[in-house]
Amino acid sequence: MMDLKNKRVLVVGLGKSGLSAALFLRGLGARVTVSDARSAVALAKEIPALLEAGIMVEAGGHGLLTFRRQDLIVVSPGVPMDTPEVKQTQAFGLPVIGELELASRYLQGRVVAITGSNGKTTTTTLLGKIFSDAGGPTLVGGNIGLPVIDLVAKSTSETTSVLEVSSFQLETVEEFHPQIAVVLNITPDHLDRHGSFAAYWAAKARITERQGPEDFLVLNAEDKETQMVASKTKAQIYWFSARRPIKQGAFVHGESILFIPSEGAKAEPVMPVAEIHLKGAHNVENVLAAVCAARLAGVPAEKIRPSVASFKAVEHRLEFVRMVNGVEYYNDSKATNVDATMKALASFPKGIHLILGGKDKDSDYAAMAELLKERVKIVYTIGSAAEKIERQLQGVVKMVAAGTLQTAVAEAARAAAIGDVVLLSPACSSFDQFDNYEHRGQVFRQFVNELKQ
Repeated sequence: MMDLKNKRVLVVGLGKSGLSAALFLRGLGARVTVSDARSAVALAKEIPALLEAGIMVEAGGHGLLTFRRQDLIVVSPGVPMDTPEVKQTQAFGLPVIGELELASRYLQGRVVAITGSNGKTTTTTLLGKIFSDAGGPTLVGGNIGLPVIDLVAKSTSETTSVLEVSSFQLETVEEFHPQIAVVLNITPDHLDRHGSFAAYWAAKARITERQGPEDFLVLNAEDKETQMVASKTKAQIYWFSARRPIKQGAFVHGESILFIPSEGAKAEPVMPVAEIHLKGAHNVENVLAAVCAARLAGVPAEKIRPSVASFKAVEHRLEFVRMVNGVEYYNDSKATNVDATMKALASFPKGIHLILGGKDKDSDYAAMAELLKERVKIVYTIGSAAEKIERQLQGVVKMVAAGTLQTAVAEAARAAAIGDVVLLSPACSSFDQFDNYEHRGQVFRQFVNELKQ
């Protein structure tokens, strides 16, 4: 823990985690200032609570002098580390950390951290359910729901905190130390933020940076980039695979999920694959990762099985909305990169009407070409990435330039036949037309629910 009483601390970025960090720091007795590029009008909801707590607010831009007059700077995940004021501050030698790092220095109990390009939220939510159903005090947060800093006050030495952690959060860690770390997969994402795939990969790999021989690292045996994280760890490595038996970890054999606790040990039956009620082969991998982490934490197989069997799809992740006129509608708004959309496409055999687009993240949409040819009837493009998508996929599949989500849903509803699927799986972030992916998914559900039978 750090003694921050009367220390000058600047919180950069007033998103959900930034606001929580500022109030937490003030509670420790720090002299807190917050700085956000948005205007005071845009921050009208947040400013009153901050001022009432005695926190100074700088809105409408970042002042370099504000940064230089601090003992510590806490950067919110949404603020790029190459922001000029942040870079200059680091050059001056002032300590700069993120909200995850700040929280980790105060969080009590065992930490299980999950990262990956896709599947983080499903795996984190499932693991939280497994631990909770098993009877232990469990907290779930991070890049999902509650900021990690909000879990600190609830944590004890007996608590298990299950955290979804993003590349944005991991790039600012120093002492963050999960006892169990899980890397689901690493595929190109957020290249507009990190600048290169190598930098993105390096951020993900930092999840294991502080782990030691007493800790566990769970990796995907079928993902080449994830396999390479093994070279960065001192932890005990466990694997998961949906394709083949492995020496140590969780895998599918025949129609069952098995777990091997150590090399040479007998495989333990966990559950039949048929009891997983989630669409898509990628979700079998998510379950395997959760099984592996839960067993390493000491949860018996007989307690894991009913938790997995009763687990339903997480909101905005291949979430079934309704059937209208014989057509199924699915909300996969959380698919904010190409790999996630490809996994969604692989979950349906054919007859897909795909809604693609949003804010581009320097993605290569041509990677979807073969799947589109095999399974998709029509692509409906929306958002600022539409032109790039149409250019890269020209001649691959029929495309409709819908522009907006409302138009895309209406056009798809007109074109879809009985037995078809209308799928929102955008392969882009939402920030050109929506507040976030949740907002986009909610609006999609609204439009679908307004369709008439």
